[in-house]
Amino acid sequence: MTVTIPTLASLQPRIGEPLAPSDWVLVAQQRIDLFAQATGDHQWIHVDREKAAAGPFGTTIAHGFLTLSLIPELADKAMAIADVKMGVNYGLNRVRFTAPVPSDSRVRAHFVLKGYEPIEGGAQLTMEVTVEREGSSKPACIAEAVSRRFV
Repeated sequence: MTVTIPTLASLQPRIGEPLAPSDWVLVAQQRIDLFAQATGDHQWIHVDREKAAAGPFGTTIAHGFLTLSLIPELADKAMAIADVKMGVNYGLNRVRFTAPVPSDSRVRAHFVLKGYEPIEGGAQLTMEVTVEREGSSKPACIAEAVSRRFV
């Protein structure tokens, strides 16, 4: 369920607070295969179900960068800022892939606002994003994502 935040400025006093978690997103093998095609990363652990079945995870797993690339979709499923007209990714301060995402798993993200810096026309937001896999006690990815939002 997407939470609506009334204004970008209303986030400024919320530094350090968790914001809404996202809905669950399925990481199906088809998505993994399409990511492999888009990036040229066809390592067997991602795309060869037969070989991966005998591998360390018992099945294929999502690319770490695929998990990372889901953050914008997960953010959209978590929150909308009513007065924001446009947002752009500005970068990442750090990223760790702490556990695999087996194919056909579901993931969701939790967002904690770590920084709010006013910029011309909007604000630069720094979010700690924790991507969890359903049924796993260990997060799949922890990232500090920086975006710019414009009103």
